[in-house]
Amino acid sequence: MRSSPQPTADHRIGRTWLALLLATMLFSMTQTAEASTITPVRWVTKSGMVVLFIEHHSLPTIHLQLLIKAGSGVDPKGEEGSADLVASLLDEGTTTRSSQQIAEAIDFIGASLTAGASPDATTISLNVLKKDLPTGMDLFSDELLHPSFPQNEIDRVRQQILGGLVAEEDDPDAVAGKAWQELIYGSHPYHHPTEGYPGSLPAISRDKLVDFHQHYYQPRNAILAVVGNLTRAELEQLLTRYLGEWKNRPQSEPTTLPPPSPVQPTVKLIDKELTQATIMMGHIGIARGNPDYYAVSVMNYILGGGGFSSRLVSRIRDNQGLAYSVYSSFHPLKAGGSFSVGLQTKNTSANRAIAEAVDTITQLQHDGVTAQELDEAKAYLI
Repeated sequence: MRSSPQPTADHRIGRTWLALLLATMLFSMTQTAEASTITPVRWVTKSGMVVLFIEHHSLPTIHLQLLIKAGSGVDPKGEEGSADLVASLLDEGTTTRSSQQIAEAIDFIGASLTAGASPDATTISLNVLKKDLPTGMDLFSDELLHPSFPQNEIDRVRQQILGGLVAEEDDPDAVAGKAWQELIYGSHPYHHPTEGYPGSLPAISRDKLVDFHQHYYQPRNAILAVVGNLTRAELEQLLTRYLGEWKNRPQSEPTTLPPPSPVQPTVKLIDKELTQATIMMGHIGIARGNPDYYAVSVMNYILGGGGFSSRLVSRIRDNQGLAYSVYSSFHPLKAGGSFSVGLQTKNTSANRAIAEAVDTITQLQHDGVTAQELDEAKAYLI
């Protein structure tokens, strides 16, 4: 999709929208300032939208990212994929513009306008030059407030997503990842893929997409982060001009309970005629708001999230040659996340690779980390 790329695994693992936004902007716009010195100004508009703003004049660009607190975790049962489909259709036509007119307008000013869903939220992002900000905000607000959900575009986009789901059936990583996600979360709303199922997408009608948009896309359910070459006064004027008509409607707040931990170890074998085994193992992890989030991030870098410098890669791939790839990851969602270890190895060495991974985790739990590992991990993440 031009403005709504399908979320990848990297989008779904261990990132939140604000952490990603700030990390990207801090890296590109300030290499000398400490992250702790870059503090967003926060306020709440009369309509209830939270605004986070960093004024930065070193580049002639503006980056906006709007977060709607409704992702695949609120998809209705039997209509999994609703949040993702709504996001994918925002640029496919509004009440005043066709999808082609939207694309041409974005291309003409050299801007980027994208949308996508994750388990906890939907995000709409705009990158635009300062001189073209009014045009960019006009397009941004038009997609947000006035999507028309044309039936022909719904059918086309749905077929694209269905085609992608069919293609993933031949991808061992995708098959293992989805099976693992369902095992970990069980009947919890996080259990299904963001893009839904081949059987659920056809059940999502145009009326249901319109209802989803009207119910969740409201200012009191939104957070807007803005970084760039403008002042707060300029931003407030823009918000009044382009989002001033955005009104709240009656809405019940979605409640997502923490996912339950499995009561006993579970193993699922998907038998395919392959010489290579794709393995995923793990358990329920932490929520994003957990006070140990940063400590867990450093620990995970040392265990298996730090590429070639991590223990799992060094022991299982480099020293023993047991895996083509191996990693660990925490995916801290709002209501509770997951911890996983993934590896690819020959079928004949699968059991040994699993044992080595478990032993590596156990050793880290018992012995802790070295001072050098700790310093290197913190330096890299900072």
